[in-house]
Amino acid sequence: MPEKILIVDDDVDTLRLVGLMLQRQGYLITAASSGEQGLAKAFEEKPDIILLDVMMPDMDGYEVSRRLRKNPATKSTPILMFTAKTQLDDKVTGFESGADDYLTKPTHPTELQAHIRALLSRIAPKTAEEMDTASREQHGWVIGMLSARGGLGVSTLASNLAGALFTRTHAEVILAELTPGQGTLGMDLGAPSQSGLNDLLSGTTAEITREKVSSLLVSHSSGLKLLLASENPRDVHLTSKVDQYEIIVSRLSTLARFVVLDLGSGLPAFAQKILPLCSEQIVVIEGALNTIARTKLLIDEIANLGIDRMRINVVLNNRMRSESQIGWTDVQQNLGHSIAATITPAPEMMSASVRIHMPAVFSQPTNVTSQQLFKIADQTLEREKTK
Repeated sequence: MPEKILIVDDDVDTLRLVGLMLQRQGYLITAASSGEQGLAKAFEEKPDIILLDVMMPDMDGYEVSRRLRKNPATKSTPILMFTAKTQLDDKVTGFESGADDYLTKPTHPTELQAHIRALLSRIAPKTAEEMDTASREQHGWVIGMLSARGGLGVSTLASNLAGALFTRTHAEVILAELTPGQGTLGMDLGAPSQSGLNDLLSGTTAEITREKVSSLLVSHSSGLKLLLASENPRDVHLTSKVDQYEIIVSRLSTLARFVVLDLGSGLPAFAQKILPLCSEQIVVIEGALNTIARTKLLIDEIANLGIDRMRINVVLNNRMRSESQIGWTDVQQNLGHSIAATITPAPEMMSASVRIHMPAVFSQPTNVTSQQLFKIADQTLEREKTK
């Protein structure tokens, strides 16, 4: 198979002439007329070498090179800067930004070809497994968990459901907290101050490759893989990056058999985009009249996204022992929606699990509440099997 060369240049004549010349030499050519487009093509098409102009209006070649080097998919792809900038400082900047070679325009075609051959000769041939990765990608079972308001235990249930699924199957399970600025799982599971979600949301959609998402997952001692949200309140503005959220979830689904998404509370724009992509949706509720009323509205709005109400599973989470809590039959009647599972109060067990940074289903698997959590996992496994 011929080597693929990506040419990134805002000069249409350069794209056409250089592309035609290299095509005649037997190379496969793909082209981009801006830095942003160049990044997108590099991440998706994975060229063997990138021929990169420096002076472009939207994003110069130095910045393009830096971003290419930060991404696992292109960190080792040879970059040949091909530009009219001839000063020594310009060349130094090019090499510091990650370029492997530097040529000034105009140059003789023979010289350009020699530099390209030299760079390509350093590349180890791709294995059949690497070439076939994209075709072998499968999509896992994605579970979106949320509640009508905060403080109902969505994060705790998400981490324990992920743990129960891992215990039952010993398959890859990813727990992803998608609430920047409101993260709690990092501290609860002993991995605070993680920037994985922030890094993905702060970049462009083109930069969110499968390899990059995989590299940002945190391995937990339980066996779970974690994508964690920042605890810093100032990061909440990242919830507006709806397009990035969609790509992140799509990439996560190719990395594990199960992906449990902690979507937090309410129905922000990113949750509206993500929920229809999920294999199932779990709404967490408590036995309080005001919460029941708000949850009823939430379920109506989720259904308005085109999601079958039968796929919306409601879990009644009794976090604290209280006589004021409404029983599950009354909750179900007031809600007008069936309750898929009920969790009995176990505040001491949950507090102990936080102290040792481990979901309760791992630390106390025989506890009655843990068994109820395993039941939710079993219901998910049955739905996955039926699907």
